[in-house]
Amino acid sequence: MDAVSNQYIPIPPVRLRLRDWVREGLRAGFFMRPRVGPQQPSPLQVVALLLVLALLEVGLARFEVAGPANFDLRGWLAPWWSTGVLLLLAWWALPAPDPGHIDAERPRGAATWLALWSATALPANLVALLLGIAQSHQALPQLFETSAAAAWALYLSLWAWAIGAALRLSFHFGVTRARLGVLGLGMVALFSLVAWQFPDRPWQADLSQFQAERPPQLELSQETFEAQQALWQKTVDTLAAERPGVADVYALVFSPYAREDVFLRESTMVAKVLEERFDAQGRVVQLVNHPSTAQTYPWATLTNLGRAVEAIGARMDRENDVLVVYLTSHGANDFKLAAANDPLTVEPISPGELRQALDNAGIRNRVIAVSACYAGGWLGPLGGDSTLVITAADADHTSYGCGKLSELTFFGRAVFDEALRKTHSFEQAFAAAVPVIRQREVEAGKPDGFSNPQISVGEKIRLVLKALEERLDSAVAK
Repeated sequence: MDAVSNQYIPIPPVRLRLRDWVREGLRAGFFMRPRVGPQQPSPLQVVALLLVLALLEVGLARFEVAGPANFDLRGWLAPWWSTGVLLLLAWWALPAPDPGHIDAERPRGAATWLALWSATALPANLVALLLGIAQSHQALPQLFETSAAAAWALYLSLWAWAIGAALRLSFHFGVTRARLGVLGLGMVALFSLVAWQFPDRPWQADLSQFQAERPPQLELSQETFEAQQALWQKTVDTLAAERPGVADVYALVFSPYAREDVFLRESTMVAKVLEERFDAQGRVVQLVNHPSTAQTYPWATLTNLGRAVEAIGARMDRENDVLVVYLTSHGANDFKLAAANDPLTVEPISPGELRQALDNAGIRNRVIAVSACYAGGWLGPLGGDSTLVITAADADHTSYGCGKLSELTFFGRAVFDEALRKTHSFEQAFAAAVPVIRQREVEAGKPDGFSNPQISVGEKIRLVLKALEERLDSAVAK
């Protein structure tokens, strides 16, 4: 108080430093009142806050990509428009300043809100980043890898944290309940739109090393097409006829994905096992997509699949012989098998298309094995009283062992290359292979949990396969 004028002299407020804004914003991130009073940041402080926190998040986001990565400027800049929209929403929601009354406890102004919010959102963003890093390094708890419900619950809880902290911050500015509701709905809509339409991250995996290792592509030429026509005719002409009084085994091995050598190796192994163990010499048709086999095997296309089933059906005893179909490729959660033979366009294969081909050919006794992710989705469309179906995974999980460095898939190796070399029973081979697959997946650190291979056996096919097993066992004993 001035002794002469007997009047209070206002003391200029001390301008908050950058670290003070960060500290108070972080408090708000944990639902505490920011202690900034009516002070406002300078434009330079707002820019510095946004830049420092953005650089922190970009630096941590680099660890979301395991291995080499490239900075994607578009992926970093694309979501920033949402910050502008959010600021406009907050500006609309904030109460108009009253020059005649300044609350010493209440923050005010859109610039203050933006400065505090940039740090308020940081805790939830950091947790999301750390979870993304853990996922990329296969370090998430098993629950979140195997349970979609748990993963969604965690994801939505982070949304709730970020939105709740922003609304609580706005409450301290004096925003009314009605406008808080509108602001909350606006944030939900913004977050949803960004997640849906702008999912890009600032760092993308560097795929150049894999592109360099990519096998040579198929060369489309007149010679290639003529060779394929000749191969197809040869395949049909050399297909052995059925033997009267003998339940013969015919087989169709289908490998439609040319970009991974593992499928070529697996299809060749399966064809050999069926020929050697199931008396199927001359009765195995192998369809393969791969640059190295254009002169040796017909292409694995949907058209050729139908033709092969029809040709086998015409040659076999459709009531008494057995057709084994083995499909190996990548699988998607829509249950279609991936197909590729660049630059040739090849359509993916669905279980319904295979079922239609088998029904059209009138083939009764069927053994179908699907080595692919989410292959359990093939059980329903293909199962039946005269059909045995085994799959490398259930409908909700991936299988394992189909990478560039894999010799064989875990399923193909355990069931066909190991178990079926010791028994002629598909059921016994499957039962013996499942625990082996489980153990190998655990040892390999499969990130999304056990693949959970599936089996479906019709009663009629069980009797047919039992008689086949006895015939083959007795032939070995002799």
